Amino acid sequence: MPTKRPSFSIILDKRTTNADGLFPLKLRVTFDRNSRLYSVGHFISEDTFDKMNSSKLRDERLKDIRVESQNLKNRAEEISRKIEQFNWEEFKSLLFPDQKVERDKSLVSTLFNDYVSTLKSEGRVSTYQSYQTTLNSLENFKSDLKWSEITKEFLNQYEKKMLQEGRSLTTVGIYLRSLRAIYNIAVENSVVTKEAYPFGKKKYKIPAGRNIKKALTIEEIKRIFDFDASFDASYQKAKDFFILSYLCNGLNLKDVCLLKNKDLQGNKLTIVRAKTALTTKSNSKPILIVLHETALGIINKYRNFDVSPDSYIFPFLSKNTTPEDARKRIQNLTKTTNKFMKRIGEQLGIEKHITTYTARHSYSTVLKRSGVSTEYISESLGHSDLRTTESYLDSFEDSMKKEYSSLLTKFD
Repeated sequence: MPTKRPSFSIILDKRTTNADGLFPLKLRVTFDRNSRLYSVGHFISEDTFDKMNSSKLRDERLKDIRVESQNLKNRAEEISRKIEQFNWEEFKSLLFPDQKVERDKSLVSTLFNDYVSTLKSEGRVSTYQSYQTTLNSLENFKSDLKWSEITKEFLNQYEKKMLQEGRSLTTVGIYLRSLRAIYNIAVENSVVTKEAYPFGKKKYKIPAGRNIKKALTIEEIKRIFDFDASFDASYQKAKDFFILSYLCNGLNLKDVCLLKNKDLQGNKLTIVRAKTALTTKSNSKPILIVLHETALGIINKYRNFDVSPDSYIFPFLSKNTTPEDARKRIQNLTKTTNKFMKRIGEQLGIEKHITTYTARHSYSTVLKRSGVSTEYISESLGHSDLRTTESYLDSFEDSMKKEYSSLLTKFD
């Protein structure tokens, strides 16, 4: 999907005039249906503006103003192309580098942009893009949004607007959890008071998307293991990495791609999940994975020739791969794996939508149904909170519910 870019035009701002009754000439920038105006530095009349845009312009002064306006517009367009994900604060600072931009902490965008910058510096590309998308959505709903404006009523109106525009509850939930995270930072920095906090019990409740079953049964897992994918390399690779994820505590493909030779000792992997390493740095706990012989076979099948400790096990990334390139490569691998796992599921008659995420949920759910404690599953998944694990565990099949229900009247 191509990156969204703003549009640019030179206009007369007829909302105001100077003492001579002339209008300010401005650059209008429109992004995601939100427009902002930046001064060109001249005041002119409507007639003069029309003349300035004429192909037969002879007035040297107007020619200079037109060139100046066009140069500002061209520079703005060039700057917008350099910004990976467009945001107003970065755009303005680059457009007017000599102009000191006041940091107004009462604006939601200030702390959002600070946090996005931190995420960028840590190489957390997907996460910072998610927060940037949230900020763009909020600013489109209400420009120059202040923390004092974020109330229960505001959040309800925002949710309603997002749903009217066709956003899913899941998407709205993602946006608002990002906002809540930044709001917590605002509280910690005394930008807003705890008393003003709009989230929580008897306040605004962030919507949760519909919990669709993601886990496969042990019988369905077996059918995938038994599926002969040797007829096509893409099918085989998708199957292998799905199985590897399933057998390695449900590791997602990002963590698989980031595995290094030093993480592998014999038949054991010791890792800290990428997500956990950056969100709980102070107490991130390594996950120990005892490798099933099938998992070890898949690793040996696809691994790099370079076995030096700091080299990646798999050839998807290298030491010179940038965070942005790494994100793209991991996304492509995930997309391709999902594509062929969907086809495998269809050929096996499995009606559930199979993705790499299914492997993680299936790992936890199969263990739970086999009587393994939630505490062990939580530790093996790398969760710091049992509630997170519990949300992963799929509901039992209807047949099991029926069996358990019958126990209520089993009197003999």
